[in-house]
Amino acid sequence: MPPIACSLKNHTARTPAMAHFPFDIVAFDLDGTLLETHRDLGTAVNHALVLGGFDTVPIESATDLIGGGAKIMLKQAVDAQGGLPDDEFRKLYKAMLGYYSENNAVHTRPFPHAEAVLDALNARTVRMGVVTNKFEGFARSILTALGLIERFQFVIGGDSLGKGPDGSYLAKPAPEPILKAQELGGGGRIAFVGDSSYDVRAARAARVPVVAAMYGYCDGTAEELAADAAIDSLEGLIPALEAL
Repeated sequence: MPPIACSLKNHTARTPAMAHFPFDIVAFDLDGTLLETHRDLGTAVNHALVLGGFDTVPIESATDLIGGGAKIMLKQAVDAQGGLPDDEFRKLYKAMLGYYSENNAVHTRPFPHAEAVLDALNARTVRMGVVTNKFEGFARSILTALGLIERFQFVIGGDSLGKGPDGSYLAKPAPEPILKAQELGGGGRIAFVGDSSYDVRAARAARVPVVAAMYGYCDGTAEELAADAAIDSLEGLIPALEAL
């Protein structure tokens, strides 16, 4: 069955008194779902590439590298030009994080309709949060700079849950961040919204309904991502969730 695609057009808005919205919690991915972040991320990658003696990449190409977090993003860019030994890559990655910590909200902006959707969910008494592979400190810093942090009950970053037995962070596509979101959201039925296979796989592993944000930095088509619903704008999120 193909994913549901929805728009707010010709949709009758619910009033806050209507208690039939199907989810108690809605959690969002950040990069490519709530926020357009690729320009700042791409600039940070290029800063590190220059330090490492590599050619820079077009800023717009950063949209093809986002998904698994900043480390994977930089590694893909470096590996495409021959790679680096692990110790040298770690130094370059640290330099990238240092630059990004000071320049993470220069060009970053919410996607169209983001604030209206957050308002609409709040009117339905839905508890909201962020689940991202970006470090929690970066996510909170950016959301604060954009005046959005107070809208969310929780922010879970790629480093928030520590590391698993294999030494890697418990981040998407692992289910633990989404299960933690359900806990921090106070329990109840949760839906997840994200733009990549990492998001869909995490939601599937957590057995949580997932909406694919096809306007974002997607690493597959709607059919390949195989979410429960797909939207081409945040304007379509409320009816998509109501249809699940």
